[in-house]
Amino acid sequence: MAKESFEKEIDIWTEKYRPRDFEDVVGQKEIVKRVKAFVESKNMPHLMFAGPAGTGKSSVALITAKKLFGDKWRENFLELNASDERGIDVVRQKVKDFARTKAFSGPFKIIFLDESDALTREAQQALRRTMENFTGTCRFILSCNYPSRIIDPIQSRCAIFRFTSLSEKDIEDIIKNIANKESLKVDSKAVKALYEVSGGDCRRVINLLQASASISDAITDETIYQIVSAANPQNIKEILEKAIAGKFIDAREKLLDVMLKQSVSGLDVIKAVQREVWNLSISDDLKVRLTEKIGEAEFRITEGSDEFIQLEAFLASLVLFGKK
Repeated sequence: MAKESFEKEIDIWTEKYRPRDFEDVVGQKEIVKRVKAFVESKNMPHLMFAGPAGTGKSSVALITAKKLFGDKWRENFLELNASDERGIDVVRQKVKDFARTKAFSGPFKIIFLDESDALTREAQQALRRTMENFTGTCRFILSCNYPSRIIDPIQSRCAIFRFTSLSEKDIEDIIKNIANKESLKVDSKAVKALYEVSGGDCRRVINLLQASASISDAITDETIYQIVSAANPQNIKEILEKAIAGKFIDAREKLLDVMLKQSVSGLDVIKAVQREVWNLSISDDLKVRLTEKIGEAEFRITEGSDEFIQLEAFLASLVLFGKK
């Protein structure tokens, strides 16, 4: 009993709630529909899944293999992470050795190259020839965040599917599903906070939920911002409003409070400011000018300037804009 309890505690939710069937994949209806049609016909071209992290690329590749090969999917499926093994030797040895043998069951094998945009150009050129020579025994599924880093000859050999970041509604559905199964209470502000900090990344949402659940069964937006060390939008809005009202000292003190007590970096503050500027009750012209100032501050911080000085200078600009 103790062993079962321990195993339950160490479950990784991203794997526990990974989609097991095409119908479980959230937010990519058209892609799922077309890939499912390939599986049902037991014939498919080489595929390229492009898009941001945590949008279901790996899950769809795994489901494709399991549906095509059933219980024998492991013998007919090779998964390589190209960011770990990115040289030409990987293509010449592992990929080619697997590709040249016939499938145990089914019409062909599948090689899944995750993060294939990390492959060197030499490895991509070798992969191009392998894709040509072994089409009779093997199909490739390439997953990448940046398709522009894949050479054109490989792109032209693949049917490209562009995965998009999940919408707020999709994220909300995922959270509700997990909350019901794990007996969690997640308030509406926490759902919005999870969507904002994740940027539509399903994997990040699930990881944050698990981390939050380890603290409390009742999850609030404060819990989320505490875990990710991100600035609360309400605090950022308060800083901006004080600065525009000409209260520079008050705005500066609030900024220091956010950065020091909540351990939020200058770049994270700038990104939060960029999002919150558009929610302020000011003219569109002023929003545009502030966005320009945000860009300047972000560039200088990235180049190594002191983040406190740059953010204080930005607040000073806000005060001057507010007086005009």
